[in-house]
Amino acid sequence: MADLPARVLFGAAYYHEYQPHERPAERLKMDLDLMADAHFSVIRVGESVWSTWEPENGRFELDWLQPVLDGAHERGISVILGTPTYAVPPWLARQYPEITGECATGQRLGWGARQEVDFTHPAFRFHAERVIRRIVARYADHPAVIGFQVDNEPGLHLFHNHGVFQRFVDHLRARYGDVETLNREWGLVYWSHRLSTWADLWTPDGNAQPQYDVAWREFQARQVTEFIGWQADIVREYARPEQFVTTCISYTRRGVEDDEMTDCLDIASGNPYYDMQDALALPDPTPDDHEQIWKTTGVWALYQTADWMFSSRQEPFLVTETNAGSIGFPWDNRPPYDGQWRQAAWALVARGARMIEYWHWHTLHFGAETYWGGILPHTGQPGRTYAELSCLGAEFEAAGPLVAGLEPDADITMVYSMPSKWLMQKYPPLATTDGEPDAAAYHRFFDPFYRGAFDSGRQVRIVHARQLCDPRGEREGMTPEEAARRHPVLIAPALYVVDDATVDWLETYARAGGHLVLGPRTAYADHEARARHEPAPGRLVEAAGVRYDEFSNLVLDVPVRAVPGSPLELPENAAATRWIEGLTVVDAEVLVEYEHPHFGRWPAVTTRRHGEGRVTCVGTVPGHDLAQALAAWLAPTKGSGWRDLPASVTATTGTSADGRRVHVVHNWSWEPARVEAPVELSDVLDGGSVPAGTAVRLGAWDVRVFVTT
Repeated sequence: MADLPARVLFGAAYYHEYQPHERPAERLKMDLDLMADAHFSVIRVGESVWSTWEPENGRFELDWLQPVLDGAHERGISVILGTPTYAVPPWLARQYPEITGECATGQRLGWGARQEVDFTHPAFRFHAERVIRRIVARYADHPAVIGFQVDNEPGLHLFHNHGVFQRFVDHLRARYGDVETLNREWGLVYWSHRLSTWADLWTPDGNAQPQYDVAWREFQARQVTEFIGWQADIVREYARPEQFVTTCISYTRRGVEDDEMTDCLDIASGNPYYDMQDALALPDPTPDDHEQIWKTTGVWALYQTADWMFSSRQEPFLVTETNAGSIGFPWDNRPPYDGQWRQAAWALVARGARMIEYWHWHTLHFGAETYWGGILPHTGQPGRTYAELSCLGAEFEAAGPLVAGLEPDADITMVYSMPSKWLMQKYPPLATTDGEPDAAAYHRFFDPFYRGAFDSGRQVRIVHARQLCDPRGEREGMTPEEAARRHPVLIAPALYVVDDATVDWLETYARAGGHLVLGPRTAYADHEARARHEPAPGRLVEAAGVRYDEFSNLVLDVPVRAVPGSPLELPENAAATRWIEGLTVVDAEVLVEYEHPHFGRWPAVTTRRHGEGRVTCVGTVPGHDLAQALAAWLAPTKGSGWRDLPASVTATTGTSADGRRVHVVHNWSWEPARVEAPVELSDVLDGGSVPAGTAVRLGAWDVRVFVTT
C-alpha cells in the first residue's frame, strides 16, 4: 500500500491557472489561506493543462506552478501532481492529425473536448513522454509533492484506429497461434466467418460475434492498462521512494478494467459522484430500474461505489474527485442539503477511503463545466459549501489516524465479472421497459443482490473473479479454503463468462465450508462466452443439486412464497423480476417457489449442503423484498452489532490500522433518530463516553463516529 500520512487526506483539485485575476499572487494567497483555515491537507494540481505546460511544440513553461507548491508547503498542505496527457493541446492535434482517435474505422473523433487521441500512437507517446519527464523532473523533489496522478479518468473511448486494430490481430495471433484455432474457439463456422488467414479478420464495426466482442473489449482495456502503466513507470524514474503513483478512475468508463489497471499503481483512486438532496434519503425512493451511470442515485449505490473502489486492490483507496456543489450540467443544479457533504464523506471513509478530495476549489467562469459547482462559488468568496467543508476538515483532523485506512467489515461478499459485464452490454439477456436491449443488464442482475443486502443492514465486500482465481496466472489468487474463512457467504450473480478453473474454484470453496450463492446466468457460458454443452449451472450441477436448460424473461413480476418449513421468511410483496430459470431439483431443498400457473413448476430458490459448506441457487432476479429476505437468511447476524435501526439509519463498521473497532452511524433523513449503542463506545469527535444500551441521538442528516472502548 502507498506510504500516506496518518490521517484522512482532505482537500480539492486546485486550478490557480484557471482563475484570471489582476493580482494573481493575492488570489493565490487568499485561496491557500482559506484552505488552511478549512483544515485542508492536500490539493491536486496540473493534470488538465498540457497547453499551459507546453504552449508550443518543444517550448515548455514549468515555473508557473512553483508559487502554488511553495504556498501549499508553507501551510502544511500536501500536493498530488498530475500528468496532463488526457487533454491534448491544439498544436499537437494540428501538427499530428494522425493521432486523432477513431470511434469507428475511419470515423474520427471531433476535437474540442478531451481524450480524443489514440494514446497508443507513437507520435502521441513521444510528446506525452517528453512533457511527463519535464514536469516530473522539475517538481518531484519539491517537499510538498506526496504523489502523482498519471492521466485522468482513462478509458473514455474504444479506439478503432488502424494501428490499434493491427495490434489486436497480433494479440490474437499470440493467444491462439493460428487461424484454425481461432476458428474453432470462436465458432467462426457460423455465418461463414471462417478465416483462411489473419488478414481475413474483420474490423469490429459491424461485428455480431459475441466471442469477438469479449476479446475486443478485453484488448481495449489492456491498452488502457498498458498506457497507465507506461506513464507510471516514467514517473517512478523521478519519484522519491515515499511518493505514490495513482490514476483517477471513473469506474463506469468502457475501457477500464480496474482490478487489472491498479496492479501497476500504488493505490486505487476513484471519483464517486452521487445525486444529492432527496436522492440521499432513507428509506430509499430510488426505483429498482434506475440506471446507475457516471453518478449514482441512492445511498446504497454510493456505498456500492465505495466498495467497488476498495475491490480494485482489496485495499483502502483515495477519492480524487467527488461532489463539492452541483455536479453535471447547467440544467441539473441540485447542491446538497446541509449535512449531506459530511454524510457522504464519512460514508466513503467508513468503507475505506484514505482521502476525500473535492472537484474542485473554485467554480469555473468558462468552459463545459461552468455550472459544476466548486467549494467556492463564482464570486470566489466563501459560502455555505466552504463553511460545511471546513467543519468536516476539522473532524478528519481530530479523528487523526484512527479512521485513515479502515478495513471495512463485510457480512456478504459478491463476485464481480468484467467480461460478463462487457458481453451483456452488447448482447444483453434483458430488455428495457420499451422492449429494447438493456445495455445495463449486468448490473440489473448484480445490483438487486447488493441493494437487498444493504437495505437489510448487511455490509458487502466486492471481489473480482480474477482476484479469486486467475487462470491466466498473472496474479496470485486466493485459495478456496482461505476464502471460506474470510468470506463465509459468496454471491455470484451473472457470472456468465467464466472459465472452468474458476467454476471449479467455486465448487471447492463451498466444499471447504463457504456458502456459495449462484445467481441467474452464472456458469452458463465458458471463458469464450460459448454456451456450455452440459446443463446449467455447468460444472456446478452436482454441488448445487439443481439443473436447468430452460429460462424466460419476465415482463411482469411474479409473486413468490416460502415453502412450509423454509428458513426464509418472506413478506407478502416478495416477487421474482426480469428473469426465471427453470431449475429442476436433482438433490436440493426447495426454499421458495413461484405463485404462477406456468412458472410454479420450478423452484425460485434452492439450497443444498456440499461438503462442509452449502450451495444456494437463486433462479431469478430477486425483487426488493425477496433480496432483503435472502440477505437476512444468508447472514443472520449483522457484523456491525447494531440492532433495531430505524429505516433512515445505517451503521457501518470497520477495523482501524491499530486494530480498534470503528462505528460510523448515519441518519439519512430530515427526522431526528435514536438508536441503542450495542457496546460501550467513545465518541471520536467529542470524546464523550457512551455506555452500552445508551440511546444515541442523531439529528437531521447527521453522522456520529464511535470507537469501541
